[in-house]
Amino acid sequence: MELNEFTAAESDEGKRIDSFLTSNCPEMTRSMIQKLIENGNVTVNEKVIAKNYKLKNKDSIALFIPDPEIMEAKPENIPLDIVYEDDDLLVVNKPKNMVVHPAPGNHDGTLVNALLYHCGNSLSGINGVMRPGIVHRIDKDTSGLLIVAKNDFSHRLLAEQIKVHSFERKYMAVVYGNLKDDEGTIDAPIGRHPTDRKKMTVIQKNSKQAVTHYKVIERFEGFTFVELTLETGRTHQIRVHMASIGHPVSGDPVYGPKKIITSLGGQCLHAYYISFVHPRTGKTLTLSSDLPDYFTDFLTKLK
Repeated sequence: MELNEFTAAESDEGKRIDSFLTSNCPEMTRSMIQKLIENGNVTVNEKVIAKNYKLKNKDSIALFIPDPEIMEAKPENIPLDIVYEDDDLLVVNKPKNMVVHPAPGNHDGTLVNALLYHCGNSLSGINGVMRPGIVHRIDKDTSGLLIVAKNDFSHRLLAEQIKVHSFERKYMAVVYGNLKDDEGTIDAPIGRHPTDRKKMTVIQKNSKQAVTHYKVIERFEGFTFVELTLETGRTHQIRVHMASIGHPVSGDPVYGPKKIITSLGGQCLHAYYISFVHPRTGKTLTLSSDLPDYFTDFLTKLK
């Protein structure tokens, strides 16, 4: 069990304990904090308190985080669209609505479950039993290319390429509105949203640099078909960046307008191109995938 200790300052007087801990533990959501409080894992001055407890100056706060439950992903015979495969890695074309790795509430039906069936024990172990082989990820409702490492050697070298931004990734998207310029760059830091912990946002405090390049492919009435190139790989980067300039991704239920295009079943975003140096051969491997049906059907409607 992990123990985190805090002392309330004079400026914290009157703050709710759940709000205070959420601000001081950016890796945890408010609902997670509230659940820990309800389970008696938070004390103030060595006494268990309620989630609406209001702090006093110099209160001594202890947050006990239980050890995570050890879950083990199980192999499942789920078809995979494999674009490339060798002894070191494979590249899959992930469909929309497929979660990449198991998590609370999503124990099965994920890409990892399918990979365990397809690869057996031939997956890297660097990211643990719940994320074997996963070097990078794309959102559940984003389709497209994803690299999977079959051994730790490949995983380390691929992760290093992502870290130094030599790993090229391009996406196709349809965004709301008509972009003013035919191409441009969004250079804006991204961090956790200060009040909605499930969202990311453009923010200066507790953020990381994020750079997205965009290029207009075709314009429609009320929408623009664009190509996007990632220079960095932050959580929800494209979705946050496009929303920040007033052109959210079509169908995006989190960063788009309240009236969602439900027929898209999520954001109209496809990772269509990937280019990287093969960790074993040292040769550049460039792969692409066709736009999926949901995407081409939407384009046809717009035309």
